[in-house]
Amino acid sequence: MKQSGTSPLLQGAVQDLASGVVSALRSGDDARAAAAPAAADGEAGGLALAAVRVLGADALLPSTLLRTPPLPDELAVFRKAVETYPPGAGAGPTVVWSHWAMRRTLRRLDPGHADGPDEEPDTAWLEGTTWQLLTHQLAVLAALAVPGEDCAVARAAGQRPVDVARGFVRAVRRRDWRQAAGAGRWLTLLEGVPPTLGLENGLDFVELMGGQDPLVELQVRAARLMRAGAFV
Repeated sequence: MKQSGTSPLLQGAVQDLASGVVSALRSGDDARAAAAPAAADGEAGGLALAAVRVLGADALLPSTLLRTPPLPDELAVFRKAVETYPPGAGAGPTVVWSHWAMRRTLRRLDPGHADGPDEEPDTAWLEGTTWQLLTHQLAVLAALAVPGEDCAVARAAGQRPVDVARGFVRAVRRRDWRQAAGAGRWLTLLEGVPPTLGLENGLDFVELMGGQDPLVELQVRAARLMRAGAFV
């Protein structure tokens, strides 16, 4: 999903970071992710840190899906992004949940630096929401769509597979490739998805039409790895 309020420089840094993650997912080599550029000092380093925070837990997606330990520098940069950009007062629920997902990723990949209780944020904002808004919010939080992730957002998605499928179709029709890719990633993990949806063909189409955007390609690549069981 496009991040509102981000500068063109930050948007470019996020796309560069996403491209590195995609390359790592394709090659199976997490060393090709974003550790090196993010470790830079000065303005470039600050921009890279912000990009990690925008991409969220997906910045370490190769380690999560490929079951490979992240590089020390990569992990250090990720941890610094978590510490540098906590949710501010009045932050929206997707911002709070994105930060929570990053902290949980740190707990899993770097348990020696676990901090505080792993308490989930509130999910009242998802209760009774329309299927259109549900799909939008889930696409924003697609980094939570990983195998074995048990959290309130994932459970809410699991209770409404047909609504998420409707949202996927709507996003495709509206040519909102980022939302379609994020919804498609969730659908790969949900039970009860209508077989008539044709998710595999739908992902092919999303990749064809929007795959030049690394943020779309990241979601599609993650979905394909999960559907193939390549993370086991």
